[in-house]
Amino acid sequence: MQLIVYIYLLPLPQHEKQVRDFLDMSNTKILILSKEEDEIKERIKRIETRIPQLNLDGGLPTPKWEITSNLSEQMQKLNVPGINIAVINNFEIEWTKCFGVKDIRTQEQVSLNTLFEAGSATKTLVAVAVLNEVEKNLIDLDVIVNDKLRTWKIPDNEFTKENKVTLRQLITHSAGINRPSSMFGCEEGKTPTIEQILNGESPAKNDSVEVGFVPGKGHEYSNIGYIIIEKLLEDITGKKLSEIIEEVVLKPLGMNNSTVEYPSEELKKKSIVPHDDTGEAKETGLIRGASAPGGLLTTPLELGKLLVELMKAYHGKSSKILSSEMVKQMFSSQVPQMNSAKFFGFTGQGLGIFLIEDGDNLLITHPGTNMPGATCMMIANVKTGHGAVIMANGINGELLNLMILFAIVKEYQWSSVWIL
Repeated sequence: MQLIVYIYLLPLPQHEKQVRDFLDMSNTKILILSKEEDEIKERIKRIETRIPQLNLDGGLPTPKWEITSNLSEQMQKLNVPGINIAVINNFEIEWTKCFGVKDIRTQEQVSLNTLFEAGSATKTLVAVAVLNEVEKNLIDLDVIVNDKLRTWKIPDNEFTKENKVTLRQLITHSAGINRPSSMFGCEEGKTPTIEQILNGESPAKNDSVEVGFVPGKGHEYSNIGYIIIEKLLEDITGKKLSEIIEEVVLKPLGMNNSTVEYPSEELKKKSIVPHDDTGEAKETGLIRGASAPGGLLTTPLELGKLLVELMKAYHGKSSKILSSEMVKQMFSSQVPQMNSAKFFGFTGQGLGIFLIEDGDNLLITHPGTNMPGATCMMIANVKTGHGAVIMANGINGELLNLMILFAIVKEYQWSSVWIL
């Protein structure tokens, strides 16, 4: 199929409707949101053709600039059929471009309105929804969660005798809640309720909620902890999480091509198909019955809108979803026990987001991976207004997204803190 390119030269968000009209075209492959059209085209070309190999010999991955190849070669080598990239420069989305196919079997092309799975980057939107409710005085971050849950409670044990689980601890993975190690699944053709998932009851197939250490005395990443948050939000608002996210995040930011609803058959037609490490197409691994851990379907352009808004709010330049004071709290380290070696070089745990702090630089990030085959890289420098969102429909996108990020960083000459 011939690559069809549409160039749009006016900045977001002033011309939101026109941008949406462009993205309604299913064959749109590239969108440039800058007046420097020729310069951006050359930047994109250099990025595509200078993808570095990675040094994976111990420690954090680092780029091997003496060994580079083009993006299509790396996609083929790593069995990643489809990629979509958005780059943020100077607090605005500068361009977005997609590559490859949604499904290796049908060879249907990825377009800019193809929905990708954000994986755990969903947790950042959930945290924003929580903080929005905090600003409306509907709940407090340090509330004891069991005091607000209505029809289900976190089971008490020896670890909760004196320290009870708080909302802040759930958001920052410091509540002692299990991951769970079983991961998630359900009986074929059935959708469990949130309570069945939390209890580990049929038709859910996951381990039940368990507190594994004294709340507030450690840091252990927990997916099921965010399902507790989903239950809490629904209990205090009387609304489904999808309604809350739509109301307080997606609609205000014009993220009209995003949802945390479990995909219907019609929505699946607009979405990528996950691919495993061999490149084989697989059924989606999205959790039935709960969305908070990784249920967001979106595009890099739309997820980029969230990063831009949060950075502008941090600097007091916008307040569409949260105040500047709340965003600053969100981007402040909450967990003194954070083990950066264990968490990919992250130096801090914010509220629903990870931090990389280095001198005057502050990077915010939340990677996402949905088994069996979807990945998301979301990262931005709050102080300088640079960033990128890269999404893939292959599990090896975990590596490829990082390679692409390094190529973007090198092209734009962003500060060395980006090279983790």
